[in-house]
Amino acid sequence: MAGAALIAVTATIIAVGVGAKVLADRFQVPSIIFLVAAGVLLGPEGPARFVAGVDPLITPNSFGDALPSIVGLSVAIIVFEGAFHLRASKLREAPSVALRLITLGAVIAFGGTTLAVRFALGVEWLVAALIGALLVATGPTVVTPILSVVPVRDRVAAALETEGIVNDVTAAIVAVVFFELLIGEGGGVGEFVLLFAERLGIGILVGGLVAAAVYVALQYVDLSPGNAPQNARLLVLAGALVAYGGANLLRSEAGVAAVATAGLVLANVGVPYEEEITDFKGDVTLVVLSFVFINLAALLEFDVLLELGVGGVLIVLAVVFLIRPALVFLSATGDRFTREEKLFVSFVGPRGIIPASVATLFAVELAEAGMQSAADTLVGTVFLVILVTVVFEGGLARQIAERLDVIPMRVIIVGGGTVGRALADRLEDRGENVVLVERDEAQVEAARNAGYTVHSGDGTDMEDLRAAGADNARTVIAATGDDDANLLAAQLVDSTFDTDQILARVNDPNNVDAFEELGVRTVSSTLATAQELDNYIERPALANWMNELGEVGDVQEIEMTNESMVGRSVQDLGPDLPGTSLIALIARDGDTSVPTAETVLEEGDRVTIIGDREDVREAMEELHPS
Repeated sequence: MAGAALIAVTATIIAVGVGAKVLADRFQVPSIIFLVAAGVLLGPEGPARFVAGVDPLITPNSFGDALPSIVGLSVAIIVFEGAFHLRASKLREAPSVALRLITLGAVIAFGGTTLAVRFALGVEWLVAALIGALLVATGPTVVTPILSVVPVRDRVAAALETEGIVNDVTAAIVAVVFFELLIGEGGGVGEFVLLFAERLGIGILVGGLVAAAVYVALQYVDLSPGNAPQNARLLVLAGALVAYGGANLLRSEAGVAAVATAGLVLANVGVPYEEEITDFKGDVTLVVLSFVFINLAALLEFDVLLELGVGGVLIVLAVVFLIRPALVFLSATGDRFTREEKLFVSFVGPRGIIPASVATLFAVELAEAGMQSAADTLVGTVFLVILVTVVFEGGLARQIAERLDVIPMRVIIVGGGTVGRALADRLEDRGENVVLVERDEAQVEAARNAGYTVHSGDGTDMEDLRAAGADNARTVIAATGDDDANLLAAQLVDSTFDTDQILARVNDPNNVDAFEELGVRTVSSTLATAQELDNYIERPALANWMNELGEVGDVQEIEMTNESMVGRSVQDLGPDLPGTSLIALIARDGDTSVPTAETVLEEGDRVTIIGDREDVREAMEELHPS
């Protein structure tokens, strides 16, 4: 392709990629859906196939022999950017699930997909294993955009992101090993293990060395004060490319492990200008992601997909409805994931850039080696699974999340000290999605080590609150030991975010009026202590029971929404409530009262339930079904 035409094609791809991002943000779906659609439309399978005289904008020869190298460098940037977002603090949100997803889950995905391909299509074992290895990878390129529009609990997001990044690397390396075995460049099991270990080891070593060099340069070298942020961004980008290229020189496909390692290391050592680097990498990734996905989608041949027939459909069904749910439920066993969260992770596992790019490159080499049938099966199966999972799982991710009710409104507690953590304990025990905001690094580390979700930042800063999820918060609680900080945080939330309620801890009773003028409900530390002591004097049994809330007994308030129970009296309803649970209070039209036996429940009543912990939980579900 002539230079001018090539420039025009490249410019079009980038422009379409930016447009896809805008549309994705507008409709809250992953941008990859629009990128794939654009690629098909711009390629031979678009209007050019059906309209005489219309030529495709993108063809297999558009970038010639340079395409594999361009794709490789793009993959390096994409993988690095995904790894750079993965913090050790995030991994602690769901360490056991994440570990099982990248070990047990990966094995199940590989074995199950390999068997499905083998028996559905009747191909030889090595071809099936190659496809099975590639389809292990979910990838940050599709998972991250989903999580940006589906704000699930941090532990769910952490598990999905970890799985995507790590499995991208292992899938690529395992796929290369099977590819070499397929074309006759490998031996038995021992050779397989050796090839895998070599690539992984070289990748980790090179990535670690490059990360160390970049860190030293950023930390100790004068990067020109006036242009330091820009130079830092460029240095990190160069480091990612050097890590990829250097590792690949030593061993093919070791570069993926190298950039992932470099990204993970730099993400967790505290490099200067971290925010600027993150924003820059995100913009660069958008460009290269657009380029790769549009080009690969343009090279897709529908005839190859159709040739798979019923076997292809069976593989997709097995991957989506059998293999993925099985590995997720086994990986999340015994953890804090709810059944709905497990279902969400099960049905949101779209495949991304690694399987698409590697399958395309391998197919070319297989065709050159005289293995056209294996090449068509490889590309057809991988792209079929990608298309179905991206379009349906990615495109419907938010609807799936809403249906399963896994998008929790956050409760943000400003202050991660003793009071904030104690309150977080109680709220999380009831299933609330609690985020602590704390600026003291020692407190942050202590809270994270104790298993809390913590955002390191200033609760009086709007951007820090937004980063903690204030846009999706139902309740914000200012619970620091500083009344000025609590008041400022409350004012900021009130003026900036659409929050249902704002509560604040007041350490000096003289400051209560300032909070009440703002409309913020307060709890005075002094008065609360006095009331607690009075309860122990006058009502010791009640005081002891209240201190054990969440352990044995519980008190909860819930809105009455169950139509089958509306219009019934407390006396009539009592035998249907679980175990020891009792209706203690009813709030209606701003008035709260202790109900009589004849009090009739109405829709919208706020009902306070008291009783044993589990009985109260069951009663809540009956009065307010989720």
